Amino acid sequence: MLTLLLTRHGAAAQGDVMLGGQLDVPLMPQGREEAAALARRLNGVRIDRIVSSPMLRALETAQIVATGRPVEVDARLRELDYGRWEGLTYAEIDAHDPELRTRWEHDPAATHSPGGESGDDVAARALNFLVDLTEAEEAGSAGAHSGRHSPDPGGSRANVSEAQAEAEGERRILVVAHGTYNRILLCVALGIPVRDYRRRFIQDRTNLTVLRYERGDTPDGAQLVLANDVAHLRSPGEAPWG
Repeated sequence: MLTLLLTRHGAAAQGDVMLGGQLDVPLMPQGREEAAALARRLNGVRIDRIVSSPMLRALETAQIVATGRPVEVDARLRELDYGRWEGLTYAEIDAHDPELRTRWEHDPAATHSPGGESGDDVAARALNFLVDLTEAEEAGSAGAHSGRHSPDPGGSRANVSEAQAEAEGERRILVVAHGTYNRILLCVALGIPVRDYRRRFIQDRTNLTVLRYERGDTPDGAQLVLANDVAHLRSPGEAPWG
């Protein structure tokens, strides 16, 4: 079994009102605090690999959450390239490219930003990453007891101790990437049309999203175990979602 923990980087210097996919900016102090909160949330949880986008805001988040463990870097986790829309607000995009913005809103999978990527371009990167991930973990767990499918893969699962999960061969990989990238990866992993990524998914900063692959599952056959959980960023009495 492969358990994929997915998160988005913490708050970064460009803020949330601008399209800044390829703007390589560091975390703000708030972003470092958010990453530290996720690190505390995962304290004591076994994680076998940590893989990050090479972009500074994601890599800094991964290093904080890793608390000294090694972090792998994978260029396929980079955020969508918005081309000439980089660094612009939506109002500025509407002023320059109103018709293209309308097409992009209608179908962000097939529509390229000027000089940038489409959602389908990012989906191809995400699929390639998931193929490599699942094939590597499949090969590593060949013959393991945990390789058998659950008789009810979507059903409730009893609590499993860390020692038992490790003994059964469950592998856990934390992936630190970006808001748009993560939403597109979720579409790929769950077999949802990529054009719906902006409508169907939310990825708050340093959220915890969890996917599970049982042995034999294809990259688009993941189970969604946890989605956009930000309880570690909330105070007691606050709703534990964004």
